[in-house]
Amino acid sequence: MLDKSTLSKPLSDNKTIDPTEVAKFDKLAREWWDPQGKMRTALEFNRARLGYIKRSIESHFTLDDKTAIPLHGISILDVGSGGGLISEPLAALGADVTGIDASAVSVEVAKRHAAQSGITVDYQHTLSSELVKQKRKFDVVINAEVVEHVADQQQLINECCQLVKPQGLLILATLNKTLKSFIIAIVGAEYVMRYLPIGTHDWQYFVKPETLQSWTQAHQFSLLSQTGMKLNPFSGSWSESSDMSVNYIQSYSKV
Repeated sequence: MLDKSTLSKPLSDNKTIDPTEVAKFDKLAREWWDPQGKMRTALEFNRARLGYIKRSIESHFTLDDKTAIPLHGISILDVGSGGGLISEPLAALGADVTGIDASAVSVEVAKRHAAQSGITVDYQHTLSSELVKQKRKFDVVINAEVVEHVADQQQLINECCQLVKPQGLLILATLNKTLKSFIIAIVGAEYVMRYLPIGTHDWQYFVKPETLQSWTQAHQFSLLSQTGMKLNPFSGSWSESSDMSVNYIQSYSKV
């Protein structure tokens, strides 16, 4: 299992990173965001996922989706922000986005791509537990494809719940614990199609939707909506689906 619960070794301060290292991160940023490159499946999945996320935020806060920056004034925390695939598009829509990740390399790649795009995101090499200690609060907290990579899953969800402001929004996305998810997400995606490196996922850490719901209810959250995600193997495109047996995403409101 790819472990996202422990901080990696930190990199040098941005101002002192060797120019060769900067060039390496710039190259990685271009590769990770290349729609025709090795990340194309992840990018297409992210496109579909962002549609649900944007719509959920706009609906919950009664925002005008006709404006250029409909998320203006909304503070968002992206837990496990990786290369910035969720953080950066939401910041481009006007949100005040903080992205945190356990991987120092991912944080640096995200910073480099945001700089190339001229978009401001506060990326930090830290964990959600640290922000809880700081008593930070956000309008929206997003935890997408992270919970299946940590051992103490309930603790991670507890921390995410604590980071949401009253009347705020919590968005969770992960893999369902079903036979179908094992066949598609592990056997298919890792061993057959090689969309992901072998060992990326461990089926025992997949989580059923009702489990997430029970963990959030303990913090006075109520489920607003949920959807599955499906891949068209012929076109390579992802879309929302009523089938939640593999990938799914949920939004919760804090009382």
